[in-house]
Amino acid sequence: MTPDELRALCLEFNDATEEFPFGPDVSVFKVAGKLFALSWLEGEPLRVNLKCDPDEAVRLREEHPAVAPGYHMNKRHWNTVTVGELPDRMVRELVEDSYDLVVAGLPKAVRLRLDRP
Repeated sequence: MTPDELRALCLEFNDATEEFPFGPDVSVFKVAGKLFALSWLEGEPLRVNLKCDPDEAVRLREEHPAVAPGYHMNKRHWNTVTVGELPDRMVRELVEDSYDLVVAGLPKAVRLRLDRP
């Protein structure tokens, strides 16, 4: 997966936006103002921080060397994923899971507007 493909993936979700609060090099992807993915898209290798269920985060780290505790994030709830070391399909699922976790924490009215009860 290329940086452009990762950006497109993150932006394909309802109400997803890209912001640059940490400078022009770090893309922060949000839904309804809440962070669900963060990446330095020009980094080598390409990595992305994604929210994850704590139990699932531990399992993923044990099974995949490309998944590590979230860099500069809450290690219990965030993973740093080295994109090129995992199948694209798995990266897509992890990004979607991150988005869904963030949406699940939003007020019901916002979730319904996003078509994600």
